[in-house]
Amino acid sequence: MMTRPALSRVSAALGTLALGAALGLVPASPAHGADAGSGITIDHVEVADDGTVSVLVGVQAGAATPDLSSIHVSLDGTDVEAVGQTVEEGQLTRTTVLALDASHSMKGPGIAQAKAAATAFLDAAPADVRIGLLTFSRGVQNVTAPTTDRASLAAAINDIALTRGTRIYDAVVKAVSLSGTEGARNVLLLTDGKDEGGGATLQTALATAKGKGVAVDVVALDQAPADRALLAQISSASGGEVVEASSPASLARVFEAEAAALAHQVLVTFPEPVHAPAGTTLDVSLAVGGTTYDDSAFLSLGHVRDNGPTAVDPGKPLVGSTALLVGGGVLALGLTMLLALLLMGQHGPTRTQKRLSEYFGETTRSSSSAAGLRESAVNFAGTVVKGDFETRLAQKLAGAGIALTASEWVLMHAGIAIVSGFVGFVLGGPVAMVVLLLVGALLPAGVLKLKHSRRMSAFGAQLPETLTLIAGSLSAGMSMPQAVDTVVREGHEPMASELRRALVEQRLGIPIEDALDGVADRMCSEDFAWVVMAIRIQHDVGGNLSEVLGTVADTLREREYLKRQVRTLSAEGRLSAWILGALPVVMFLYMLMANREFIRPLYTQALGWAMLGGATLLLAMGSWFMAKLAKVEV
Repeated sequence: MMTRPALSRVSAALGTLALGAALGLVPASPAHGADAGSGITIDHVEVADDGTVSVLVGVQAGAATPDLSSIHVSLDGTDVEAVGQTVEEGQLTRTTVLALDASHSMKGPGIAQAKAAATAFLDAAPADVRIGLLTFSRGVQNVTAPTTDRASLAAAINDIALTRGTRIYDAVVKAVSLSGTEGARNVLLLTDGKDEGGGATLQTALATAKGKGVAVDVVALDQAPADRALLAQISSASGGEVVEASSPASLARVFEAEAAALAHQVLVTFPEPVHAPAGTTLDVSLAVGGTTYDDSAFLSLGHVRDNGPTAVDPGKPLVGSTALLVGGGVLALGLTMLLALLLMGQHGPTRTQKRLSEYFGETTRSSSSAAGLRESAVNFAGTVVKGDFETRLAQKLAGAGIALTASEWVLMHAGIAIVSGFVGFVLGGPVAMVVLLLVGALLPAGVLKLKHSRRMSAFGAQLPETLTLIAGSLSAGMSMPQAVDTVVREGHEPMASELRRALVEQRLGIPIEDALDGVADRMCSEDFAWVVMAIRIQHDVGGNLSEVLGTVADTLREREYLKRQVRTLSAEGRLSAWILGALPVVMFLYMLMANREFIRPLYTQALGWAMLGGATLLLAMGSWFMAKLAKVEV
């Protein structure tokens, strides 16, 4: 659809009438192919669903009656059969919205002549033209929807009152919206001032007029050149024109000429060619008073015909072929590993494991197929986890209170990472796969470290009271195993469970000192290791162990109090370190969601990757430095 104004013909008509009145003669007719402004113009083009192209051709006001049989239409130089007729009611929707300035600057003859000109437009416009009305000052008022009821429009024009302010851009936006979306539409705006701000901007008015395809014609009443230039931007962007009215008395002539231009429009129809290209040049020629005029316009055709099912654009692939092959390879490797696990034999608990389960209160594992698959997977992971790594990992799992072996943990960890990477690959492609793969690889390790750290802290906080309880039991004449058993029965987690494990080991033949030393290793407690050393020394050389443990308990209690005090005093520094460390990451994620185009160069260009790498390195160094500053050893 395309809409172009008729006001160029109005300007030409006004000039012709003025010249004719001054010289008393009629100007010579222009030659074939003369300027469209002195003959005909293509005002509007639309294509119906059935492929019929309707072209609204404007003829200069005051010209002779056009010869409809002389119409000639061509598309890119190829002639097409066209039919010309007058624009009758119902054939094509035509809408004009009058936007009149009702500010105090129009006071006096200005508003009176404006009302008279608008009324003259109502009288002269063809009956089928739908006319809307609005006025504007400090806002948009007196809005009347487009209608063919001339009486109601005349009453609305007569009731116009002046108020303070001038918001022209608001009027343009509202008038364009009021004109609707169907047929040939234009806005005729009258003003004598400039926009005073406070509402829509010039850019908003420009975008609205151009985007909606509505021609905005401006009648500038005795307006300054600078103000007229601003309105000319809106008119030219929408396909309209600015006409100068030097005095209020000339307004009626301008509005009547605009109405006459509507009355001289001709409707040309022709079927859209089957093989018409998407973009084509339309040429229309028409004889008026024995002289042939023509005009041309660029159209977009070929998009409404039903030529069978429309091919759906598959769009840009979410992932490239290389990434798809890599993802498929990872999936195939995972399936191969699963098949290998299924083919491995089932392994039940050993005899030693069965005997130990009676002491630890664990149940033997089921021999079902699901349990067999789990055992096969654990055994496979066990072949990977060997040596010192298995020992350290098992010790850390035990210290965190996680009832999994090192092989089981490694299998679960790998499964989480692989599944996370696969989900990221399916949902977001290679980038999301890498991100979620890293998250899946780091999250379980972080959870393990957090649980181990919290359990160690709880163990250290309970140690002074535990030593006091053991010292009291020893003073009452109990042996070391009996004193430890008292703590197991009356203590809290994690101290009770760790000492319970030491008692189980002692009952299996391990010396109590070695069993307690294992507790110190699992909980990474240097204080408890010194306690075990004191027990060993007392066992070798003798002495009052209860007194030694009581003194150690008092020392640990005071040190724990001092740790809490230091932690409280350093809370502000640690909080600042967390905030400063998280702020760049949070801002990056926020900009990724709020304005992705702004930061896209950071991850799409080599320089951006270099900047990200440098920023990450500096952030890591800064975080490490702040952590060292906020951490106080006691």
